[in-house]
Amino acid sequence: MMTAHSLEVGQSAPDFELPGDHGDMVKLSDFRGKQVILYFYPKDDTSGCTTQACGFRDTYTDIEAHNAVVIGISPDGVESHQAFKTKHRLPFHLLVDADHAVAETYGVWGEKKMYGKSYMGIIRSHFIIGEDGTLLDVQVKVSPADSIKRALKALQKG
Repeated sequence: MMTAHSLEVGQSAPDFELPGDHGDMVKLSDFRGKQVILYFYPKDDTSGCTTQACGFRDTYTDIEAHNAVVIGISPDGVESHQAFKTKHRLPFHLLVDADHAVAETYGVWGEKKMYGKSYMGIIRSHFIIGEDGTLLDVQVKVSPADSIKRALKALQKG
């Protein structure tokens, strides 16, 4: 299993294919020619995840102006993603990583602690992927609000 530290700026982003919020299969490589903000979040419709998703929604015009798209990934299922997307009018794909294999490949599946208990889960992160599929920015353990600011800043540099 790769760790977050093994994915670095300048490397090729690992390709994947996952079910999307409409049950369609979505491949990362389908977005070549565009920049991609690929973000991993723990759970639909929780406070931090809603802050992050709505932040990307609210800046989507700016994101598109940089020839970019947003893709969100969590272990939640299609129905949960559909409800989350509809409730918050999210203009981007939410993908289902039910077995967290893609999160593991990106090094963002790991031990978390809450209320003194340890468990395995998604570590909130984002990756900026260039038009050629190269990683331009890697942010692991990023706060929901910082994720938006840092992603926009990386797009402007990219």
